[in-house]
Amino acid sequence: MAALRDPKTGCDWDLKQDHRTLIPFLIEESYEVIDAIEAGDDEHLCEELGDLLFQVVFHAQLAAEQQRFTLDDIATAIADKLVRRHPHVFADVKYTSEDEQEAAWASHKQQERNDKSVQSSALDGVPKSLPALMRSQKLQRRAARVGFDWDTADQVIPKIREELGEVEAAVSQRESAERVEEELGDLLFAVVNYARKLNIDSENALRMGNEKFSRRFNAIEALLKSRNQKIEEASQQQLEKLWAEVKRLEKVPGSPPA
Repeated sequence: MAALRDPKTGCDWDLKQDHRTLIPFLIEESYEVIDAIEAGDDEHLCEELGDLLFQVVFHAQLAAEQQRFTLDDIATAIADKLVRRHPHVFADVKYTSEDEQEAAWASHKQQERNDKSVQSSALDGVPKSLPALMRSQKLQRRAARVGFDWDTADQVIPKIREELGEVEAAVSQRESAERVEEELGDLLFAVVNYARKLNIDSENALRMGNEKFSRRFNAIEALLKSRNQKIEEASQQQLEKLWAEVKRLEKVPGSPPA
């Protein structure tokens, strides 16, 4: 990396980069790692983890050039953090339950934040650049730690219905697109809350939903192709019937996944 960044003999592209220009690549490489994990492809996963590691090395090199910190500093910091946050492994501390361990973990993290800066809100430190569903979950968990939460998952259901009603009202009253968007945001936030109370990761749940839709849509395309028909030529009624057929095939034991 130092050779790539050498002003005299390095790579022109690498020399032009800074922390901000590398952000899209960091995000892309992270998602490619996820794809490899979900595909169960070890060779691909090894390669993608290398690409992700390269991003870490790249950022470390940029900082080292300005004498801010080095790759060694990064490794030392995470090693120290792991020891500090696992006193039940590296020190003589015992937890009686997972809940107690999780509470201690959250307490350690909060103390670290307090030591670094003066925070005015329990929500401080949740990155604004996170994917929206993931950020919703983190905001809700932070609020829950200070008691701002539903007691049970069932209590969230009326809230979801309320927010759905407000979306429908905004649409039927022909309110502005901005207003409808706001109400939809409230509805999505409530659904994320429900998932959180059920201990379900919303980001992962939606990812699975996306995969299911893609699988079923591709199955419909395959069925139509086998009948020498393009999907653009199918009627809405025919598409709905095929969708139901694909769903039925998925539930038949021994049948290939649609």
